[in-house]
Amino acid sequence: MTSTGREVPSNAARQDAASAVVVVGAGIVGASVAYHLARKSVPVTLLEQAPSPAAGVTGSSFAWIGDSGGDWPCGAQDLRPYVLADYRRLEAELPEFAVRWTGSLRWTGVPTMQQGQYLVGPDEIAVLEPHLREPPHRAVHTPTDGGVDPVAMAGALVRDARAHGAQVVYGASVTSIKPATGVQTSAGFHPATTVVLAAGAGTAALARSSLDLELGVSTSPACLLHIAAPPGLLKTIVAGPHFEAREVRDGELLATMPYAVGQPDDAVAREALNTLHRLQSAFDNGSACRLLSYHVCERPMPPAGPIVGHLTPDRSVYIAVMHSAVALAPTVGRLIAEELASDNPVGELRRCRPTRTPLR
Repeated sequence: MTSTGREVPSNAARQDAASAVVVVGAGIVGASVAYHLARKSVPVTLLEQAPSPAAGVTGSSFAWIGDSGGDWPCGAQDLRPYVLADYRRLEAELPEFAVRWTGSLRWTGVPTMQQGQYLVGPDEIAVLEPHLREPPHRAVHTPTDGGVDPVAMAGALVRDARAHGAQVVYGASVTSIKPATGVQTSAGFHPATTVVLAAGAGTAALARSSLDLELGVSTSPACLLHIAAPPGLLKTIVAGPHFEAREVRDGELLATMPYAVGQPDDAVAREALNTLHRLQSAFDNGSACRLLSYHVCERPMPPAGPIVGHLTPDRSVYIAVMHSAVALAPTVGRLIAEELASDNPVGELRRCRPTRTPLR
């Protein structure tokens, strides 16, 4: 059992030095919670079963950042106004972290205009995306949108949390949650007054196995492609009828593709190549694009939006699970840290509170 750049105390030492909070999961949400708690000088331990942060669904996120567009569920509506400001704040706090503020172009379906969006025609689209061979008749342009590298972002959050005193423990699979006591893991017991479950798609299973609670969180598959491309081939985040794509770093694109549950591996491989071919034909010099990898991930999908709040009557177990986790993580992490540090409810989270269904 190791942590990056920080010695992890023995089990006996940890028994005598319990963290006020143990966060389970070093994906983007757990990393943000640990970061914001550590910045408030709250003793926190971050547990991750993988050998590095963002090893789960976070690393498979398209990571499109924006405060408009799409159908945000009710709880997320209260958080949406803070998304861009919280990302700007993180950029100021973490010099190594940056958002690619490229704006976006969407021409899937009939555009529905929202505040901060503009309907643009072929001439304007040609300026925004000069390599697009056949600009659509119209598209929705959102100039404030951006994208991040979610793995790099989670890593930056974890490193800064550790620099502010957080313990980070990798290779620790949670075997049970003990309310008001702590977390039992494959690497030992971690005492805590509060446990935050932020394990993405695995959060519901932890609540079920350790607390006999059903959260009603399903999963939804998504397929992401990594594509080598000429730098600057795409200027914005583009969302058309057959794919979404953006440049995640110079010379590398991320793209999504249609995926149906239960597709055999050979069908997924064919669709990945079909998506690559659509990209190649859609852009000048697109023939230089080549497929690096593709993979399917299971995203947690709470039916009514983010689930954030105390899960047990004694308030010793807290949950944070949501879709669009990368977009919401800086805001949710900040609000959770405020709530746990002050022990007072935060109004912005009032419509995100969990409902609990005992299994027996």
